[in-house]
Amino acid sequence: MKEKTINLLESVGVGLRILSFSVLSIMGKITPLLAFWIANTLSAMILTYCATERKNKSYIVLNTFWIIVGLVGIYNSLK
Repeated sequence: MKEKTINLLESVGVGLRILSFSVLSIMGKITPLLAFWIANTLSAMILTYCATERKNKSYIVLNTFWIIVGLVGIYNSLK
């Protein structure tokens, strides 16, 4: 994949991560947690893909961890 496309995807992933944590910080206890976890998990998936394309092992591990945390968060939000 072209570097320009990877940069765009990475920007979208980082933007989603910033947005989801900003909403959590601003809204506090009334944050729609399911939406938060979906956005956070989606951003982790995008960033894992970008790290894989760049062969960046550290970010692959970090974002794979966030995918797992996100899936657990989604599961708990649906209970």
